[in-house]
Amino acid sequence: MTTGAPPPTARRRSRARTFLPLAVAAWLVLEIWLLTLVADAASGFAVLALLVGAGVLGAVVVKRAGRRAFANLTRTLQQQTGQGDPASSMPSGRAEGNGLLMLGGLLLMLPGIVSDAAGLLLLLPPVRTRLGRLAERSLERRMNAAMPDGLGNAFQQARMHRPDGKVVQGEVIRDGAGPRRDDDAPRPPLTP
Repeated sequence: MTTGAPPPTARRRSRARTFLPLAVAAWLVLEIWLLTLVADAASGFAVLALLVGAGVLGAVVVKRAGRRAFANLTRTLQQQTGQGDPASSMPSGRAEGNGLLMLGGLLLMLPGIVSDAAGLLLLLPPVRTRLGRLAERSLERRMNAAMPDGLGNAFQQARMHRPDGKVVQGEVIRDGAGPRRDDDAPRPPLTP
């Protein structure tokens, strides 16, 4: 039995979903190729030492950045509850960039020369600062482009539209059984 509703249209895949698997495969091939070149030039033991050393360094970096992030979270929660020391409310310069520091540590823990080089670059404070600013500006631009009228309009649109994009017209009629509140006053329709 048919309902008369049009069949759902297939959504087009985004470019990221199309090219991301290809980029990951190309990155893996590059990492393996570079590891074989280094193994041929030096030795297999040198490659193993490089991979183990980078993994240990990455684990240390992630552990320190995690502890620092947890300490910042604890300090913030104490300040919000009024238990914190006002002198310790000054943010330290080391508090910023914990996420990028953790990403650098994770890249170091991944086996490969390209990921190790990227992880080492993220350990440098000027690189972290510049990447953090770039990511913040990019996120701000995307948020402003996605919701030019702010979050209130986004929630209004989500309330008025069904997932298939159709607007549901309706009116709420109270039967008068309960006590009348101030928010039960008549309201204008949701759509013009």
